[in-house]
Amino acid sequence: MREQAGFGGSELGRLVGMNPAQVTQMEAGKIGISVERLRTVAATCMCVNEPLIDALSEIITERERPGWWEEYRGVLSDDFVDVAEFESQARHLTAYTMAFVPGQLQTGPYASAVFAQTFPPLPRHEVDLRTAFRMQRQRPIRSGATPYAAFIHEAALRMRFSGPAVLAEQLGALIEDSRQPNISIRVVPFDIGAMPSSNENFTYAEGPTPELDAAQMDTSLGCRIFDAPAHMARFRSLLARLDSGALSDEQSRDFIGTIKKELESNE
Repeated sequence: MREQAGFGGSELGRLVGMNPAQVTQMEAGKIGISVERLRTVAATCMCVNEPLIDALSEIITERERPGWWEEYRGVLSDDFVDVAEFESQARHLTAYTMAFVPGQLQTGPYASAVFAQTFPPLPRHEVDLRTAFRMQRQRPIRSGATPYAAFIHEAALRMRFSGPAVLAEQLGALIEDSRQPNISIRVVPFDIGAMPSSNENFTYAEGPTPELDAAQMDTSLGCRIFDAPAHMARFRSLLARLDSGALSDEQSRDFIGTIKKELESNE
């Protein structure tokens, strides 16, 4: 709102009675903002986007009621907690993964096997804690509260983090999940090429308004969350490419079933 009004941080601070440091910290998320202050800022910046202002007000109100993930703050890294909070604000989630089944669709044994592959190795209690947290993150999707779509590369469907039994169970769970009305699972097969490159595993979260859309990406250095317009335009373009190249839901279900049968027959 400030940028669209053409104000600098110091100018906005002067107009709403804040010092420049407070404006900077507010925009960086380091200090909070009340609903009343938000509406003052919006009016000062001549913002007439009422849906956006109302959505931001709701987010402020919700943050006054700590979510379940706060129980893990100080126990797990902030990245885990931040991702759970990021997902909680979404009206719809779409994921793309190339090396593993998306966390929101992982079975307990599969998730545990993924965490056990971390290098250097994690102690058993840490693997169990992360697995339990991941299972709890799935609740909004399992309950049908948050619609979910996943584009899964064929490589992820064949990657073994543990024995064949764990993978076969995971593939079977994907088939069952794909039959749920609020879950879409579409496979990106090898024969259509890399879409996108192997380092582009991400989750796109649709917010209450398009201005509040965001994307989250896991990297070797931790979780990154993007919300700049240029970044969001790029992620939307990637999703459009995936949508045009991936198998349909029904074709994907058959494809996963074929891989599962191959796995079981080979063993």
